[in-house]
Parts: sequence; C-alpha cells; structure tokens
Amino acid sequence: MMPPRTPGTPLDCDSFKPVNTPAAKRRAASMVARRALKGQYQAAWLLNAIACMDLTTLAGDDTPDRVRRLCAKARRPLSDEIVVGLGLNAMPQTGAVCVYPTMVAPAVKALEGSGIPVASVATGFPAGLMPLDLRLAEIRFAVDQGAQEIDIVITRAHVLGGDWAALYDEVAAMRAACGAAHLKAILATGDLVTLSNVYAASQVAMQAGADFIKTSTGKEGVNATLPVGLIMCRAIRDYQAASGHIVGFKPAGGMKTAKDALNWQVLMREELGRAWLRPELFRLGASSMLADIERQLSHHVTGRYAAQHRHALA
Repeated sequence: MMPPRTPGTPLDCDSFKPVNTPAAKRRAASMVARRALKGQYQAAWLLNAIACMDLTTLAGDDTPDRVRRLCAKARRPLSDEIVVGLGLNAMPQTGAVCVYPTMVAPAVKALEGSGIPVASVATGFPAGLMPLDLRLAEIRFAVDQGAQEIDIVITRAHVLGGDWAALYDEVAAMRAACGAAHLKAILATGDLVTLSNVYAASQVAMQAGADFIKTSTGKEGVNATLPVGLIMCRAIRDYQAASGHIVGFKPAGGMKTAKDALNWQVLMREELGRAWLRPELFRLGASSMLADIERQLSHHVTGRYAAQHRHALA
C-alpha cells in the first residue's frame, strides 16, 4: 500500500544547498565499491529489485497487445523453475506498470485483481513543452482511465532560469490535478547542468507536494547516475528533517543490468535506510533490467547461465 499523499510545504528557497560535485562523485563511487553481494544475499536483493520495479514501455509503437504482454510479465516476472528453486511461497510481482496515458485502460484491465498499480507518464512527456492547461488535462485523462500514479515532467527552463516560484506553482497545479493518484516528479536531471540545480529542483518539487522525485525520462542524453541519485536522496533526507514528510525516490533511464539494480539499492540503504527499500518509497524505472535479473537468479538456482532468449521481457 502506498503511503498517504505528501501535503507539501510553502516554497522555501533558503533550503537550497550548494553541492560539492567531486565529493558527491567520490562518495557514490566508493559506496557501491564497498558492497559485494554474493550468493543468497545477492538473490534476495535482486528479488527486492523486482518488487520495486516500474516495468515500463514508453515507445512510439506501443499497442494494447504489447501492454497486455508487459502486464503478464509484471504478474509473473520469473519462471516457475526459478520460483521453486529459490524456495519462494508465491510468485513475486513488479511494483507497477508504467505506460502512456492512452495505454492506461488496457493495462488496468490486464492487471485486474493483481494489486499491481498502473502508472502513467503525463504533462507532455518527455519534453513537457506544452501549455499548462493541456498538461493538466492529460493528467486528468490518465487518472480517469484508472492510473493510480502519475509521472509528470517539469519545465526545465524554470530550473535553468532560477524561477523557483514558477516551478513550485507548476508542480502544485499538477499535484492538484492528480486527485488521489500519487505524483512522481521527473526532474530530467541530465538537462539541469549542475548537481546544485538538481538539489534545488528536488526541494521545490517536494515542497510543492510531489510524492516521489524521479531522475529522468529515459529520453535525455544522460539519464540516472549514482551521483545524481546521491544528491536527490540527500534532498529527501533534508526535506524529511525539515518538514516531517516522507518522499519516495525513483531512478529511471540507462539501467539495464542486475548490477545496476544492486547498486541503486545500496545507495538507498546507505543514504536513506532500510525503510526506503520497499515499493512504497522506492521504484526502479526499467524494463530490460528485468531480463538480466531473471538470468542471474536462474544462474543462482541452476549453476549455469541460460541463453538470453530464455528470459524475454514479454
């Protein structure tokens, strides 16, 4: 179950902090280098990654049939052989399925009874360069179709120009349009130039009521990186200390391997603690990563690597 909606707080630009970029990069690199997860421990962390995954398709040639296949994979992400070999009592499921607004209805129908929520991108994804009233209408459409989570994109120009009031008002309006659906604010960090901008944008999005902050659309030249994730996690920690409100985190884009899934979970454990290693507060925005996770778990069970085609995404 998702936590209660984040109420937000008034805009406070005094909360912004400058970021020491070289230090952030060193910290991110050393953090994952010190953790060596092997054997049953690695398998447990990979199973947790599946539970925290937003299985995603955001392609121009998406169809209802493709979405239905993806939803079937979300329901049964592992083969029966792996589930039995791991000694699991039940088939794991992914944290959510993420699609375009027009694909929400097929996804909701395909996931009926599973308890897996449908997330929808909105607000002119991925660029967000549409009039605000149209972006808000897209949110309302996705919610009406049954989306329980909305992944919005911010106007990067507000960050690059330092117009924090405009960014705050924009995200607050999007939060209101979501109604009961949870809002994930995509910061498109690859476009924000500096880590100081990433920290400030994270603070403003949370102050405006974002339930999650998310790194990327997956369409930027640079997507989720560990230094960016480090700074966003510290913004979450600082915001919780100042307001008492808990906000989730979602890295997305560029994550393809089981090792990536482990590294991002190590970051969460080190910076925010075990409470964030659950789908209510942590999501991995990925698709191809699941095939490699399944391959690694198959190796753990059988002692050999299966051919890649044995673990098709959908």
